Amino acid sequence: MSRFHDLTLLALRLFLGAFLIYGVWDNITSAARMAEFEQFLTSIRCPLPPVSAPVSVWAQFIVGVLLIPGLWTRWAGLLLAANFVAAVVLLAGVGQDFRQLFPPAILIFVGLCLASGGAGALSLDKLLKGRGHRYA
Repeated sequence: MSRFHDLTLLALRLFLGAFLIYGVWDNITSAARMAEFEQFLTSIRCPLPPVSAPVSVWAQFIVGVLLIPGLWTRWAGLLLAANFVAAVVLLAGVGQDFRQLFPPAILIFVGLCLASGGAGALSLDKLLKGRGHRYA
């Protein structure tokens, strides 16, 4: 089964990247949806919702865009993990249980796996590394 590792890693990156972009696209394209997200962050006692909302949205969008081609994947994984650590802390603070915390929590671990393992052979990171680029 290990011969499929790079293919499954590609599938994970494509699916997760598309999911992240899809999940925030309405916030990017609609001021009203961004305002709703700010209100949600206010309701869970997030600090500075007018700043936190766009930072979180754009972080997820950027991570999604980077994961699809496998570009700067280790950094994208760290950003993904950090964003969802904040989400889990905030949601746990308002009483969400383990089952409710699973979706954002699993993204912490996926981010850490990508940060520690990289994008795999089927990625721009691999292509750039072969050309001697430092951050691939």
